[in-house]
Amino acid sequence: MSKTLIVGGTKGIGKRISELLENSDCIIFSRNEISSTNSNHIYYNLDVKNAEFPDIEDLSSIIYCPGTINLKPFRSLKEEDFLNDFNVNFMGAVSIIKKYQRNLTKSENASITLFSTVAVSQGMPFHASIAAAKGAVEGLTKSLAAEFAGKIRVNCIAPTLTNTPLAEGILRNEEAIKRSDERHPSKRINSVDDVANTAVFLLENNNITGQILHVDGGMSTLKV
Repeated sequence: MSKTLIVGGTKGIGKRISELLENSDCIIFSRNEISSTNSNHIYYNLDVKNAEFPDIEDLSSIIYCPGTINLKPFRSLKEEDFLNDFNVNFMGAVSIIKKYQRNLTKSENASITLFSTVAVSQGMPFHASIAAAKGAVEGLTKSLAAEFAGKIRVNCIAPTLTNTPLAEGILRNEEAIKRSDERHPSKRINSVDDVANTAVFLLENNNITGQILHVDGGMSTLKV
C-alpha cells in the first residue's frame, strides 16, 4: 500500500495535511514534540538538517512543509539568517528528495510537493532572506519536474500569509489580521485549509507537474 511522507507534519499546514489524510498511510517527520497520533500514521521525531532518515517502503509521495518567516531589513540580516533559511527551506528538501527518489520511482503515481511564498514573485520589502531561499525552491521544482518527467510529478505551492502558528508574530491581533486581509484582492489571507487542501489535491493522479501554484488571494496576478 502506498505511503505519503509529510515532513513537518505536526504543526500548521503540515499538521492539517496529516489530518486530511487521517485514513491514509502516512509517515510523519517532525522536530517538534509529537503530542497526538493516528493509527494509520508512523511518526519520527527528527530534524531534517542533521538526521539520518529511515528507509521507507512503498513510498508514493513527499510533501515537504518546513518553512521560516524571517522578516528583517536587509541591513539587519546576518549571514546566519540567510544560511538558516536556505538550510530549512531548500537543503532540507534536497536531502529528503535525494534519500527517497529511488523509492518514488517505483510508484505509479509518484509526486513531490514543495512550498514557496508569494514574496518570490512580488518583491516584498524585508523578505530578502526567505524570498531568496524560496526562489531556490521554485527553481528546484521546475528543474526536477523536467528531470523526473514521466516518473515523478513535482509541484510547488506559493501561498500568501497563512494563519498558522508560524505567523503569530505578524497576525498578533484582530487589527493586524484585518490589515493583512485588506491587502489581498480576495480580502482575506489564507486559512490553513486553503493551503492544505491544495497539497492534498496534488497527491491525486493528475497531469499537473512543474507548476508553481499561487494560493494567494490573487496577490500575484491582480491589482484592484
